[in-house]
Amino acid sequence: MLLAIDCGNTNTVFSIWDGTEFIATWRTSTEWQRTADQYYVWLSTLMRFQEIDAVIDEVIISSTVPRVVWNLRVFADRYYNCRPLVVGKADCLLPADPRVDEGTQVGPDRLVNAAGAFDRHGGNLIVVDFGTATTFDVVAEDGAYVGGVIAPGVNLSLEALHSAAAALPHVDITKPQAVIGTNTVACMQSGVFWGYIGLVREICARIKAERGVPMQVISTGGLAPLFQQSEPLFNAFEDDLTIHGLTVIHKYNKDNA
Repeated sequence: MLLAIDCGNTNTVFSIWDGTEFIATWRTSTEWQRTADQYYVWLSTLMRFQEIDAVIDEVIISSTVPRVVWNLRVFADRYYNCRPLVVGKADCLLPADPRVDEGTQVGPDRLVNAAGAFDRHGGNLIVVDFGTATTFDVVAEDGAYVGGVIAPGVNLSLEALHSAAAALPHVDITKPQAVIGTNTVACMQSGVFWGYIGLVREICARIKAERGVPMQVISTGGLAPLFQQSEPLFNAFEDDLTIHGLTVIHKYNKDNA
């Protein structure tokens, strides 16, 4: 079975794929100091707890945190006796090569999102990922990643407000009852919520105008449904897009080995 690992700036997701479906998915905080042995103790304990008797013999990794990759490689080699595929490395083939400026290193998560979205929705897409950063990935008609936009993440923006202005509290992001807030928390929630509605709508509109073709907008990330509930911003929401993209890339490499 395949173990797909999506390591982001904040969280790392481990999913077991049996070739047809994901039989289990777990999430842990991303910590570059975590050793291969610690990964194995954590994962094997969860598998035993959920009575999952899976024989893992293949591993694929996408990581936006380079310092984590080494320990994940050791983890795969030591405990599953396999050399993992690492998205972004020369030996990991992509269904469609990115078309960006020469010398540009594209984040592995963006390449994986492009592959996963193209597999499910075809080409001419904008993938909006609400992660630590809010990213917009443009996927061409043939599935290639051709560029995008990076904006501060929602929680990052809230944290910056709190850190830079001592009088402003920590707040949870939610849809405010009105645009005009009548207290500090409501004012902050309104600014972030409606600000991001405007950000997504405007950036997507400008991407579509620049590309000059009809495009679907696909969202992923935990906060996407929150923004969708008030405005029809997206054509579809995919909660497992990055992990699905890892299975697409893994299959492509096996088929073209």
